[in-house]
Amino acid sequence: MTDSSLPPAGRDSFLDDLRWRGLIQDSTDPDDLRALLDGPAAVFYVGFDPTAPSLHVGHLMQVTTARRLQLAGHRPLLLVGGATGQIGDPKESAERTLNPPEVVAGWVQRIRDQLAPFVSYTGDNAAQLVNNLEWTGEMSVVEFLRDVGKHFPVNKMLAREVVRARLESGISFTEFSYQLLQANDFFELHRRYGCQLQFGGSDQWGNITAGVDYVRRRGAGPVQGFTTPLVTKSDGSKFGKTEGGAIWLDPEMTSPYAFYQFWINVDDRDVGRYLRYFSFRSREELEALEKETAERPASRAAQRALAEELTTLVHGEREMAQVVAASQALFGRGSLAELSPATLRAALTEAGLVRLDELPEVAVLLKESGLVPSMKEARRVITEGGAYVNNNRVTEVDAVVGTEDLLHGRYLVLRRGKRSFAGVELEVSGEVR
Repeated sequence: MTDSSLPPAGRDSFLDDLRWRGLIQDSTDPDDLRALLDGPAAVFYVGFDPTAPSLHVGHLMQVTTARRLQLAGHRPLLLVGGATGQIGDPKESAERTLNPPEVVAGWVQRIRDQLAPFVSYTGDNAAQLVNNLEWTGEMSVVEFLRDVGKHFPVNKMLAREVVRARLESGISFTEFSYQLLQANDFFELHRRYGCQLQFGGSDQWGNITAGVDYVRRRGAGPVQGFTTPLVTKSDGSKFGKTEGGAIWLDPEMTSPYAFYQFWINVDDRDVGRYLRYFSFRSREELEALEKETAERPASRAAQRALAEELTTLVHGEREMAQVVAASQALFGRGSLAELSPATLRAALTEAGLVRLDELPEVAVLLKESGLVPSMKEARRVITEGGAYVNNNRVTEVDAVVGTEDLLHGRYLVLRRGKRSFAGVELEVSGEVR
């Protein structure tokens, strides 16, 4: 598995490229990490705990970094925590709610399926999916305390930032012991697969260093670890969150259209940084996009490049094509009839979808959809030629639409001017048609 975005020979090393992209925040030993990443194929792992039925865009940093390491020749172990997912890494705010084991098991499989497209499972550095329940589930309490717990000084565990934050409000032994479980994962992966490296988000630094130290205390190693930075937004709001909630990788939880729009709407101040984090384009391409954003921000070329690349990576080329077609068709630059019902509904839901049990005059539809504040304004927009239904201009103030005008037998696309649009979904007897 190779990639043209990797730095050419004679320029920067692979680690230098990671640093240029801003992907290394902390590392256990910078010199040893360089030797490992710039040397022959190494085995590395990154873990994902199933605390929800899907990964979200906050996980993309780890997923794409794993892909990047594999493209450089290293072998990925993608760990889904069937054991640690039942415990939960401590949060600074409060104790986690524990999910039933059968729920966690279902989420494990869903997340394993989501991770599958990001890496290659063939070749000399073929990726492998692993589950820590395999070795943790069979360990007795006595074995855990003797073989693992014996190697962890409590004073060091208490010094961990998230633990200190919880000491006054209280932290259960269950969450306090999470660090031991993750450290043991590193040891088991080193023992079973020769794993030499773990990486994770910046919040995992304490767990990663504990694992490195634990492997050493067990007489194995050497092993290394590094963290990627926390992904932030320049306006101070939380990355990966919108008014509708988290942006999930599961298309049933966040539609491909909504996923695409999330990246299209990235702030100009953030898009260059996100391209470096997530894109597999070359350094020259990224620098050109950053320059275009600075010189011609209205073109949103960087946002489109990021949205198209990540939507293709997460949802595939076919969904990407549908999303682009929808984005064009909704603004009159393509055929609405060629959009699938799912894509059309997702796009209209993002814009604002009103559900009605009858089809009133177009002027009423404009008002009910929120495109205009009043009937007077609706009639004015129609008279001035600024109202459209399914991309067809409406010129009569008392115009109505019939069921034959419905797209897929249920939808109408309303547009005011060139940029503002909304949707109507027809219901019959309270049931969506």
